[in-house]
Amino acid sequence: METSLHHQLKSHYAASPDQIEVAVGAYRIDVVRGEELIEIQCASLSAIRRKTLDLLQRHDVRIVKPSIHRTRICRRDVTGGPTLSRRLSPRRGQPHELFEELIYLRDVFPHPRLTLEIPIVDVDQHRWVRKGKTRRRRDPGYVVEDTELSQVHESIELRDAADLWRLLPGGAGPDPDRGPERDRQLGGDEFNTQDLAASIGCPRWIAQRIAYVMRHAGAIESTSRDKLGVRYRAA
Repeated sequence: METSLHHQLKSHYAASPDQIEVAVGAYRIDVVRGEELIEIQCASLSAIRRKTLDLLQRHDVRIVKPSIHRTRICRRDVTGGPTLSRRLSPRRGQPHELFEELIYLRDVFPHPRLTLEIPIVDVDQHRWVRKGKTRRRRDPGYVVEDTELSQVHESIELRDAADLWRLLPGGAGPDPDRGPERDRQLGGDEFNTQDLAASIGCPRWIAQRIAYVMRHAGAIESTSRDKLGVRYRAA
């Protein structure tokens, strides 16, 4: 079932209603804007990997994958009922979390006909609480009924491998125009995933996945290995 967030983003990217849900060959495309096909994916990117590979053979494709910055939780007692309370979730999403999804496009991105766009958004999440049922393990005790777009802050556009640095805190990788601070944070000319984790402020296993995606795309390259693991540098 389409969420309000998905529907609202289609309207955000379309210049007119006739650009929405257009048949292109065997596929229905969320938005067709000129010569560009726009696919908005709020769920996992794994679901559109094969479709993207097929479309790129003949078309320019833009994949829009929102990054949720803040979530306002709107609680209901029953589905479709009145909103009883609203509160901001303490969790703040970060663009680097998108590397978890980019793993599924590791053999697709970068591509000369592909653009990835990451809008940074705030959303309202409508939940209703389950009652009278025994909680199971990993059961949050509620059902997400819908997610609505509240605000679009900015968008991060990725076209080539070097753009992946823009998903990390600080915006870009080693760049002589920005000074040596980024290089120092990542351990000088070379760094390992422990340095990367410290720079981002995340667990090392997340930094390992980020390094995997960046190396596969060609944003970084491995240089050596020591007792702390593989060392990398910007490609």
